[in-house]
Amino acid sequence: MYFTDRGIEELESRRGEEEVTFGWLAERLREFVDLNPDFEVPVERLATWLARLDDEDDE
Repeated sequence: MYFTDRGIEELESRRGEEEVTFGWLAERLREFVDLNPDFEVPVERLATWLARLDDEDDE
């Protein structure tokens, strides 16, 4: 188990029943980076990965 799995499991257990929009998620990611600028690159990579999940070129 990766260390990050604990955070993902907590997110799922606390908020797993909620539905959110990608607009809401984008705003939370911006807020997180504003508060934690050292995480700008990993958040950018995650956002790009999520945005391109269905791209046929990546297969």
